[in-house]
Amino acid sequence: MLKKIMAYSVGPIGSGLIGLITLPMITWFYSVEDVGRISMLQVCTSFFVLLFCMGLDQSYIREYHEVSNKPQLLKVVFLPSLVLSIMALIGVSFYDNLIISKWLYGISSYYLSMISCACFVVALASRYLSLILRMQDRALAFSISQLLPKILFLVFVLGVVWLGFAKDSYSLITANALSLFAAFAIYLWNTKYDWLPIFKEKFDWSQFKISLAFGLPLVIGGLASWGLNVMDRLFLRNMSTYTELGVYSVAMSIGAIATLFSGIFNTIWAPMVFKWVSEGNVDFKKIDDISEYVLAAIYFVVVLSGLFSWIIPYFLPQSYAEIQFIISACLLGPLFYTLSETTAVGIAIARKTKLAMLASVLAMLINLVANYFLVPLYGAGGAAISTAIAFWFFYIFRTELSKVVWRNFKTKKAYTITLALIVLAVLNVLVPFSIYTRIVMWFFAMLFGIYLFKNLKLIELMQIKRI
Repeated sequence: MLKKIMAYSVGPIGSGLIGLITLPMITWFYSVEDVGRISMLQVCTSFFVLLFCMGLDQSYIREYHEVSNKPQLLKVVFLPSLVLSIMALIGVSFYDNLIISKWLYGISSYYLSMISCACFVVALASRYLSLILRMQDRALAFSISQLLPKILFLVFVLGVVWLGFAKDSYSLITANALSLFAAFAIYLWNTKYDWLPIFKEKFDWSQFKISLAFGLPLVIGGLASWGLNVMDRLFLRNMSTYTELGVYSVAMSIGAIATLFSGIFNTIWAPMVFKWVSEGNVDFKKIDDISEYVLAAIYFVVVLSGLFSWIIPYFLPQSYAEIQFIISACLLGPLFYTLSETTAVGIAIARKTKLAMLASVLAMLINLVANYFLVPLYGAGGAAISTAIAFWFFYIFRTELSKVVWRNFKTKKAYTITLALIVLAVLNVLVPFSIYTRIVMWFFAMLFGIYLFKNLKLIELMQIKRI
């Protein structure tokens, strides 16, 4: 298990390190507005993948270990998504071939519309191909497929600067698109022995009905989850400026670097637990212990980000100085999501996917209301606070619903600690403390955390292997 974790870590950690190089470069060479526009492309791409997967990608994960004909399962889940997505894009293009670029970027451009459509389809196909590597535990191949596009994106950006091309939205979006295409090519090669056989397989309508029945309820919940993740940027796009959107997007990107372990954990966790279930070997204490360690890791990641946030302005242009105040709040969303994965796994085990939908919808509504009131007042800071609060409720909803359909477990300590993190993050955003006061506040929070988790010990190597 330790080797597997290390192999899965190559992609996220390598991507994060490359991001540390690429992100400051982009902020120095491209305008804040351009950074905001690339963020909108990423938001819309994630929406497209989520909508047209129709929950069938989650069905693939759930059914993979329980079906013998893996190529047929891939065809059953992938083909409907691909056909429906292409038909939808053709329909939109016939209606108005400029509508995508106008809505996403505020620019009327046929080129930007077409390259955005290509990004959508390629990202959708890559989603399914990446699941093959993930479910086969081909951890290193999965990581390399994630890492190389980041390297190529850096090369493309350097090429634009070195060759003297225009540093505008066109070149930045093109570089992003080329990195997606590169990822797709790598996935195709790494999974060629898995997707080539699907052409010989018949479409199994009975398996499709089973997969759709499991996955379709997740679409509404997934869309709500998407809204929960991107509501902040949509409100900044429509109720604020591209400048605020750009600042917030960079802050979230920095936050993504600091939450590398979240991506690693989320990639491994669900398939691992489903494997335990299929083998009839579920250890509840092991799950509770992992949840406790994740809680501790989240606490110290957020506290350390607040303690050292004053360093950020030294690496970015002055127009991004606000990031040092909102970075801790930006971290809370993805970290609370990761924590909820440890407590809400019972919902998937019990196949109560409608409950996952309910948790996402409720949290999205909270995010919507909070953004509506806070974004006009505080801009990027208001968006960060709204998202943090919404994800805290999302974590609570998922946890309580999992306790109802699966098993009861203790949550009081976790709820109290996560609420304390929200309070600290909100104070950091809204209250004009001096830099020294902020450092003292976060330093005492760190000492308190050491006291809270003093009984935790490092997981022994043999325990990790047994997982």
